[in-house]
Amino acid sequence: MVTLAEVARHAGVSASTVSYVLSGKRTISAPTRERVERSIRELGYHPNAGARALASSRSDIIALMMPLRTDMYVPVMMEIAMAVATTARAHGRDVLLLTDQEGPEAVRRVIGSGLADAMILMDVELEDERLPLVHEAPRPAVLIGLPADTEGLTCVDLDFAATGRLCVDHLAALGHRELAVIGEAPAVYERHTGFAERTITGVRERAAELGLRVLHRPCEGSFESVAGALARIFDERPATTGIVVQNESAVGPLLSLLRQQGKAVPEDISVVAICPDQVATQTSVALTSVAIPAHEMGRRAVELVMAKLGASAGTGTGAGTGTGAGTGTGAGGRVAAPPRETVVRLLAPRLTTRASTGQAPRLVP
Repeated sequence: MVTLAEVARHAGVSASTVSYVLSGKRTISAPTRERVERSIRELGYHPNAGARALASSRSDIIALMMPLRTDMYVPVMMEIAMAVATTARAHGRDVLLLTDQEGPEAVRRVIGSGLADAMILMDVELEDERLPLVHEAPRPAVLIGLPADTEGLTCVDLDFAATGRLCVDHLAALGHRELAVIGEAPAVYERHTGFAERTITGVRERAAELGLRVLHRPCEGSFESVAGALARIFDERPATTGIVVQNESAVGPLLSLLRQQGKAVPEDISVVAICPDQVATQTSVALTSVAIPAHEMGRRAVELVMAKLGASAGTGTGAGTGTGAGTGTGAGGRVAAPPRETVVRLLAPRLTTRASTGQAPRLVP
């Protein structure tokens, strides 16, 4: 492995000069900097990450907090994570992936260790326990998801409330008056996970505006769980002709069960899914769907992080802090940080019509 001393000898400069070129702590003349950078390239020198972090107070690492839960659809989570990783690499950053369900403790560990320059948080709940720490953190943070209160936070997400409304609008335009939602696992709603809560809120609000009736039944996604949810729906609302499904694992069992019960899609029942396009197009009936823009959410989250890191580097202060007229002195003589900017980027939903939706059937009285 090439050392810093070898780079210095190759470039004909001192080791401290190479260190200053790498850290940017001192101004180095352009010819000397170019000579050092040429030696770094020719020798294939890679600075030790730990030493570089100590020298520059910068790790070039972004921490991605992605709790892996059995009640969540992991392929979508992984697609977001891959988008974060590839976009971060394009900006010269690496990603530290934290998958445990530690909540606030994971945030404390990242902040306390100084391992990462910034954080991206996934699986955001409406009243997320991690947010008080995010507000106080000296490092930038971006949420992929939307809590109930976004004040002082930076968030990116699909507009799930608009997604719910869009699904209702599509079915209503086809004449459907009795709708049902087969949702995520019950635990997702018990945690008040933002995307699930906002979707059902959008569905209910739009249905009420249009005078439609809606049933919502959470579902684990297994064949047995879907069968139970579907039986309840048709037992309680026999006239149901439109189903919105927001649970990728439930899509296959749902179509199979409808077929077993002699209900044709879309002649008897129309189905709209909120899922990735690859799920919607690889089923026995191509599903009308609202796509989950996983790659776009991951990419935008990193872009927002990089903008925050650039802003903090420009001021020479930690993210979310500053000096001057915007600050005041708190108890104990501490300088209170000014309020952070609120940034919310909601991606507009896109519905693609396929073979699973059609005109509502005429029901015989």
